[in-house]
Amino acid sequence: MAFAALSDTALAASRTVTLTVQNMTCAVCPITVKKALSQVLGVTRVSVDYAHKTATVQFDDTAATVDQLIEATQAAGYPSTLKENQ
Repeated sequence: MAFAALSDTALAASRTVTLTVQNMTCAVCPITVKKALSQVLGVTRVSVDYAHKTATVQFDDTAATVDQLIEATQAAGYPSTLKENQ
């Protein structure tokens, strides 16, 4: 049983993606986007770039998916998509 728990941990992988975020029109918007993404289970780091309208998210891909990240920004009023060329 201990081996099974250990092997699950070994399969966990940190993944980093960049999302293109729409509707960021003021300096407060990145704070809202960061908060929404940070609340997704498995997210370990979020960096939002207002000038480039992007959010870079590091997360445990066994606990979260890109779709969940996109849903989080959408629910906060900021539709997003996975940035191309990743």
